Amino acid sequence: MAGTLVSREIGDPYAQALMSLAQQEDLSQRFGETFRDLESLLSESKEFKDFVLNPVIKNEDKKAVLKQVMGDANPYLMNFIMLLVDKRRIIFLEPIIEQYLNLLRKLNQTVLAEVTSAQELSDEQKDNIVKKVTEIVEARDVELKTSVDSNLIGGVIIKVGSKVIDASLRGQLRRIGVSLNQ
Repeated sequence: MAGTLVSREIGDPYAQALMSLAQQEDLSQRFGETFRDLESLLSESKEFKDFVLNPVIKNEDKKAVLKQVMGDANPYLMNFIMLLVDKRRIIFLEPIIEQYLNLLRKLNQTVLAEVTSAQELSDEQKDNIVKKVTEIVEARDVELKTSVDSNLIGGVIIKVGSKVIDASLRGQLRRIGVSLNQ
């Protein structure tokens, strides 16, 4: 927990500086899209994440892989990532991405809804969740971050900020069990 807090504190000024540059150049949305793709890659590929964040691997090798993966990313963003590698701050890439996306959501008056479901959600289900969350939190827009947890048995758990809506079968069974024990 403490390591995560330190990482966020270190990542925050980088994210804010990048957001400032992005706003000046009207690139905040484009940077956000690139960061979302990079965030997905880091979470989906343990090999990529281990390679990029490993302090033993040479900076030149990291840069070559990042340039190949990021392809035609904006030169400002590419230079920023290369600077992180040079300054040995690439280990803070994830908290920087997370904080940048938080700043972008604030800028766009968007909330993040983390949805955990028992199985993959259809586009229609995602749209329904977005509509419900928009009504509940009165946000201008909702960004969904979905994950699958087969232990839920059925239903969904939606987390928006500090609010948690547990509409899972596992949660309902737990509530029934608690009420029976009283």
